[in-house]
Amino acid sequence: MLFTCSPTCQHAYHQHKSKPKLFTSLTAKKLSNRTDGHLNIDVHCHYFNPEVAKKAASLNPGQQEYPFIYANQHTRDVNHKQMAERGAMLSDVEVRIKDMDRMGVDVQVVSPAPFQYYYFAPPKMGAELARAVNEGMAKLVAQYPDRLVGMGTVPLQDATLAVRELEYAVQKLGLKGIEIGTNVAGKELTDPSLKLEKFFKRAAELGVTLFMHPNGYTQAERLTDHYFNNVIGNPLDTTVAVSHLIFDGVLARNPKLRIILAHGGAYLSHYWARMDHAWGARADCRRVIKKKPSTYLEKNFYFDTITFDPGMLKNLIDRYGADRVVLGTDYPYDMAEVDPLGLVAAVKKLAKSDRDQITGGNAAKLFKIKRKR
Repeated sequence: MLFTCSPTCQHAYHQHKSKPKLFTSLTAKKLSNRTDGHLNIDVHCHYFNPEVAKKAASLNPGQQEYPFIYANQHTRDVNHKQMAERGAMLSDVEVRIKDMDRMGVDVQVVSPAPFQYYYFAPPKMGAELARAVNEGMAKLVAQYPDRLVGMGTVPLQDATLAVRELEYAVQKLGLKGIEIGTNVAGKELTDPSLKLEKFFKRAAELGVTLFMHPNGYTQAERLTDHYFNNVIGNPLDTTVAVSHLIFDGVLARNPKLRIILAHGGAYLSHYWARMDHAWGARADCRRVIKKKPSTYLEKNFYFDTITFDPGMLKNLIDRYGADRVVLGTDYPYDMAEVDPLGLVAAVKKLAKSDRDQITGGNAAKLFKIKRKR
């Protein structure tokens, strides 16, 4: 029963007790009835590969993930119920397409479920699992090539293997981007022992867009209640990871690197001035980078729309520009935005040209997706 809805499923997409509606709002319906070739593109949505999960079972992955380690029993029970109710949404392509239609999404740029990074695996096995995830993703998008675009994963626990898988996923399988976590089994992405500079350099050389997605905070003893290791921990881990990429000079050395940040860019995108102040006030914050930290935030990063509030989304657009914001849902989890087009439409005084960039134009450029004819 893992990959079918439970009898008590109450997910907003499904509406089991009433006649299903095609869209989650009248706004979504209006914005989807386009005849000008515009595509509404969701860049933040996930796919879980059950066959790969079987291969990884010997690692006992569930017990090693931070969202499980730093969670009370109530949260674990709710998560278990969520998987029972939404497993089909994660893995069944037919269910996915129907839900896209309900949301008015023309194309999903699908990324692996974050708990299929497997960074804690021995490098060789991690590479094998990443290959299986990527080949599974290629098969998935091949079923609906006009509706789905794929992103892959790489074994960041070994930089050489990560570069090799990056090249295979993009050049051989035709995947359009790579999803990365915010840490590697607790190590920062800039940890010298990982030697990941070569991975970031190769991604920049190939023009591959990276999508950074957290999977809980690594030292979350204070975040075990109330699902805090997701609610607070996910944006916190992104903030820490991005801060290291900036202050440790990865972006200064790789100016062409492009990274999409999940969840509206986390905390850093809304509180950037504090790091700029520190850079100006303290010598230890200027040890590596020669420009204000926000300079890199403005030039190297894109931000999805998952803010859950039109005012907050407007602030993001005003600060970084409509050309730096992309549509996202976090489908199919309970932390998802179920009416992404409605959220963008609710932003006050947003020009149509800006709205079109956000709902699909920017993603089309980043992932080389062609418009409808």
